[in-house]
Amino acid sequence: MSIKDNLISDIRASSRQLVRQWGVLAKHVAGTDYSLSAVHAILEIGLFDGINSKDLAQALILEKSTVSRLVKSLVEQDLVVKVDDPADRRKQGLTLTDKGKTLLDDINKHANEQVRDALDDVDKEDIFKIAEGLRRYSDALGHKKAQISDCELRIGTGYSPGLIGQISSLHSQFYYDLVGFGSIFEGIVASGMSEFMGRLDKPCNEFWHVCENRKILASLALDGEDLGNNIAHLRWFIVDASLRGKGFGHKLMRSALDFADQTGFVETHLSTFKGLDAARHIYESYGFVLTEEKADTTWGKEVIEQQFVRKRGA
Repeated sequence: MSIKDNLISDIRASSRQLVRQWGVLAKHVAGTDYSLSAVHAILEIGLFDGINSKDLAQALILEKSTVSRLVKSLVEQDLVVKVDDPADRRKQGLTLTDKGKTLLDDINKHANEQVRDALDDVDKEDIFKIAEGLRRYSDALGHKKAQISDCELRIGTGYSPGLIGQISSLHSQFYYDLVGFGSIFEGIVASGMSEFMGRLDKPCNEFWHVCENRKILASLALDGEDLGNNIAHLRWFIVDASLRGKGFGHKLMRSALDFADQTGFVETHLSTFKGLDAARHIYESYGFVLTEEKADTTWGKEVIEQQFVRKRGA
């Protein structure tokens, strides 16, 4: 057997062990009374509040008819409700009920404890290797199924021509529609990004963006300087509506937090506005905790600004 054949055998053996240890073969999983498909559906709906059945089927890699029956069951169990899409009343999204949110909390608690227990005696350097290895393997599996083309959406880093203007435009349009922010907000975003781009040569700073045919559709920056005290600052997190529910927000967040942990920042901070529930689900799923809420008029209109903090390795 070749070296590659031996590695394939090892990877398959490890994959089987993971499946068994995670309890996938059991009738119920994640310490709940629910099936694996139901648990994963709750996770996706919790992360992407308002996701429609079509996108849920794509996320779970299941047939539409299977997901339709699954959603019907979750609705009947008072875990999920269907809500009208505010942009198109002909469409419906899915959101968790209070009972569903409680179940989501229980699932996350069980899963987080399982991972923490497994990593208790693992060196910090090896933990990073485990996380990176799993990410690369899962990406490789997904890439084969997606049949990547030259026009595929890609995550890039650093500056690219037109980036400042396009990201400023994404922010401006989104927050104008949401709360009515105008030229003051757009100017602050553009000037802040321009200043930050001049510091991208520093090893403590990085910028990630999703691009398709030179069109920027999502972004996230990690500023390692502006807050001081060895604290990382996440800035300019935005995902175009065409990408929502496809996991790019999570990919950007994971990339930034891996960078923060590997660089050695003791904390990572971010600021946002009250009412952005889908984004808040992402933040909290990565260990961010709400630490402060206050009224703010910096952006030209009064909003409730929220501060979130994540400890290193959370």
